[in-house]
Parts: sequence; C-alpha cells; structure tokens
Amino acid sequence: MKEVPVPEELKDDEVLIKVKYASICGTDLHIYQWNEWAQNRIKTPQIGGHEFSGEVVRVGKNVKLVKEGDFVSAETHIPCTRCKMCRTGNMHICLNMEILGVDRDGIFAEYAKVPEVVLWKNDPTLPEYMASVQEPLGNAVFTVTSGDVSGKSVLITGAGPIGVMTVQVAKALGAGPIIVSEVKDFRLDLAKKNGADYLVNPAKEDAYAKIMEITHHEGVDCVLEMSGNESAFNLGMKAVIPGGHISILGLFDKNVSLDINAGIFKNITMYGITGRKMFETWYKLSSLLNTKKIDLDKIITDVIPFEDWQIGFDKMEEGKCGKVVLKI
Repeated sequence: MKEVPVPEELKDDEVLIKVKYASICGTDLHIYQWNEWAQNRIKTPQIGGHEFSGEVVRVGKNVKLVKEGDFVSAETHIPCTRCKMCRTGNMHICLNMEILGVDRDGIFAEYAKVPEVVLWKNDPTLPEYMASVQEPLGNAVFTVTSGDVSGKSVLITGAGPIGVMTVQVAKALGAGPIIVSEVKDFRLDLAKKNGADYLVNPAKEDAYAKIMEITHHEGVDCVLEMSGNESAFNLGMKAVIPGGHISILGLFDKNVSLDINAGIFKNITMYGITGRKMFETWYKLSSLLNTKKIDLDKIITDVIPFEDWQIGFDKMEEGKCGKVVLKI
C-alpha cells in the first residue's frame, strides 16, 4: 500500500468516485498471487480492484446519468459502445473490452475514476457495504437466469463466494432441490446456511451416486459450474439429465478433458457465462435485493479496515471466508 495522487484530470465522460467499500474478487487474488495470467495481462504499476460502492464527487462535462453526491456502484466490463456487439445489445461481450482494475486503474483506493457508461445508481436504502458486492452477485444472477430453473433440480459445483450467492438466487427463483458439491467443509457449511438442500463432498463420498439417489436416478435438470475444477465439471456432465443444461462461470487453469460425446447423446445445452448482461442483469439483482429475496449478510463473512487488506487476502487464499469487504 502506498500514497498516490488523487486523480485530477477527468475526461468528459468520466466520474470521480470517493470509494466507501471495496470487496475482494477471485481475480484480485490471482493478481495478488501474480499467477501466469496476471503476469501476461497486468501492466504495472497499477491499482487493482473493481467491486465497490461510493459517492460521486466530481463529473465530466458530458456526464448526464449521475451527479455529485449520488450513491453508485459500477459494472466491471468497460465497453467501447461502438463495435457490433455493443450495438446489438451485447456490451458485456464487447469486442474491445477493458476491465476495471485489470486494464486500467481500479478502485482499491480512496478515489477512483470510472467512465459514466458503467455506472449504476444504487437504491439509497441499500447498505454501502452490501452495495459493493453487487457485481459478483450479478455473476450469480446471470448464471442462474441463463436457463429456466423454476421447479427444477439444480447442482451447483463449487461453493466459493459466487457459488454460495448462486444458491440463494436459485432458491429465490424457485429451484429445488438444490445440491451443492464442494470439497472444503467451511464452504459446505456456508452453502447450507444460504439454503442448499443437499451437500456433497466428492473428496469423501461417491458424489455421482448421491446425486442420482437424490434425483430418483434421473439426474439434475441444471448444472451451474462455479468451481473451475475439471473433476467438478465432469461430475456435472455425468449427473445432468438428458435435455438438461449446464451454465459455466468457473474459470479453468488449463484446458480440460471431458466426454463431449456424452453431452451430445444427452442433447444438453451448454452456456458460457462472462460478466453480467448490461444492464439487464443489474435490474434483476436490484429487484432481488430490494424485495429481500436475497440476504447478502449470509454471504459477507468479513468487513475489515482497508489497511488490513492483507488479512482479507489471506482469508481468501485459505478459502475460510465468504465475501470479504474492505472499508476504505
């Protein structure tokens, strides 16, 4: 941590934010660990972080969406607004995408510059610390709503913070039973507290046999892959019912080996999930929060001072936490 100047120069479409809370993402952890992806992507020196809530303190001359004093969060994916994907309602997969805190300075700071196009005005009744985790909640909402889960059995592979959010979202949208597969006991307990109907630990039991028993030997209607683990992915491929669907949010460290023919003969549908639909997903997650269908206090396990950031990253590495939020 070091002292840096407060950003002074704003482009006409930029906003200066006084950051109030910032939560730690798995991507931030990869950068902290300086893995191969981070080494190839991040150009140092750079401020990290992208999940936040804060107050608008200054706006560029062309900004119309927000004004000084507004309570905001933001989309992480910064679109160009000009390419084919942006012009066809798909800004979340812009051909010229930049990512906040990855391709430009982020929000692990007292002040941050953010382009107007990604800003989201928060409901003033939403607690500031909760507002900082809407971006990852959006991942969960996008993953669950990529297919119909109402009245359907769901297997969630991986119970990291977003996987646990997915439990609540799936339950709020009428899914059941909800089965969570995870190898870490802390995360299994957290999934149970967040509404999972059944827990499976592949390291200690025959996960496939238990899933088939729960589903009367039919298989699950939907698989939500949140782990980025090859064995978990293959468990989902094996356990999904013919005609079912798999949504994949987890990122894998390397190419995976899977029985694609099994998927073909099962006539499954597979969705790749990146980010959130801008801003369709944000309206959905906002509705879930405002109507109390989602309780983020069950997911946020730690709110710590910004200067204790090391503690937060250590907890993330150990996997003994839900969502970790820094108070700036």
